[in-house]
Amino acid sequence: MFLKNSKLLIVLSFFTIYIVWGSTYLFNKIAVTAIPAFYMASVRFLISAILILIISKILKLNLKISKKQLINCAVSGFFFLVYGNGVFVWALNYVDSGFAALLAATQPLFVLILLRLIDRKPMQRQSVIGVGLGIIGMYLLVSQKSITTSEGSLLGIFMILTCVLSWAYGGVFVSKADLPKNFFVTTGYQMLFAGLLLLLMSFSFNETMSSPLNWAIEVQFSVLMLIVFGSIIAFTAFNYLLKVVSTEKVATSAYVNPIVALVLGWYFLDEELTIQSIIASVVLLSGVYFITSRKRKVKNVTDTSKT
Repeated sequence: MFLKNSKLLIVLSFFTIYIVWGSTYLFNKIAVTAIPAFYMASVRFLISAILILIISKILKLNLKISKKQLINCAVSGFFFLVYGNGVFVWALNYVDSGFAALLAATQPLFVLILLRLIDRKPMQRQSVIGVGLGIIGMYLLVSQKSITTSEGSLLGIFMILTCVLSWAYGGVFVSKADLPKNFFVTTGYQMLFAGLLLLLMSFSFNETMSSPLNWAIEVQFSVLMLIVFGSIIAFTAFNYLLKVVSTEKVATSAYVNPIVALVLGWYFLDEELTIQSIIASVVLLSGVYFITSRKRKVKNVTDTSKT
């Protein structure tokens, strides 16, 4: 059982979603260029779920959950992993990994808007400035001719933004939902549901399926990294943080993820890094800063962890 008030655990969890998730854009891009997106995602999450449930059994964690908790795991698994991640990975066929990471950096903006619509939280002056900068940054990012003239790029951009919206809503949903007490168990059930649904989607789209043993070494390594670090470790840390700190603070991973993804994509995949992209990223991340650094009421941890 995780200690909810452990400062060290919170720091380590933030480090994980900052750095590890930033690198997953690179690994997803490498994998999706060789394996169909939905099939790859289903393999990733099914293996991750099986490993998590086995580890949970060894650690004698309670795997029994209520019907409501099972439904909530399925719902959050869909918003996070099926649509938020599976479709996102599919869209990487049409856009660079670093560019996709910058689009994903708009998550705090979507979270703010959703909180305004759902909880009717009024926007503060800093939030309004942040939203304005975020919109300008997105415009500068997607208005580049070298990007928008690429085949399928506009479709990829649109789908990624819908994925970010799905992920943002999932974060708001999980912060209030009745889920298993243990965050590791929650992750296992979410990934099991997501893996099965993604496998069904792979069949529906007639994707070509191949044995992992036949994949290239770099693809095998990328999927292994996604399973161990991107799924089991990072997503568990993410679920934990959603329960012990505010949703907006968790969304601050949007600061670091794009920088990590841009650097790795440029270094390993020779992805283009234009001056306009750099300017757009500065404006966009400045907007994210204004949104996430605004004054807010202190969150009562004990009230948000429903058991």
